[in-house]
Amino acid sequence: MNVHHLTREEGRQLLSKKKKPANKYNAKRVRLDGICFDSKAEANYYAALKLRERAGEVTDIELQRWYDLMVNGVLVARYRADFVFFDRNCCARRIVDTKGVVTRDFRMKQKLMKACHGLEIEVVK
Repeated sequence: MNVHHLTREEGRQLLSKKKKPANKYNAKRVRLDGICFDSKAEANYYAALKLRERAGEVTDIELQRWYDLMVNGVLVARYRADFVFFDRNCCARRIVDTKGVVTRDFRMKQKLMKACHGLEIEVVK
């Protein structure tokens, strides 16, 4: 039996030819300000949010903030918010998620956020 072992360079060439699988919702990753966003919509929302920050309308912007969703002391799920910030216009902390498609899993996490933390998630398309 003839076994051929790949050299490091052959392995790199093979791996570089592999294409990344397309997002099942056709979202295209976008890099803006050195940050990689999951979609154009998310990057556009970030750009608008930064403009609002410069205008003094919003503060304390957080990207990709994690929330533990616990029920009776048991971790049921974790939710990662696209954007969390303080909006001076409405004097409230806002949690915003950019979605092209609102999935069943997301709707469940949205309900759990309300039940566990009393927080509403706003969806922007």
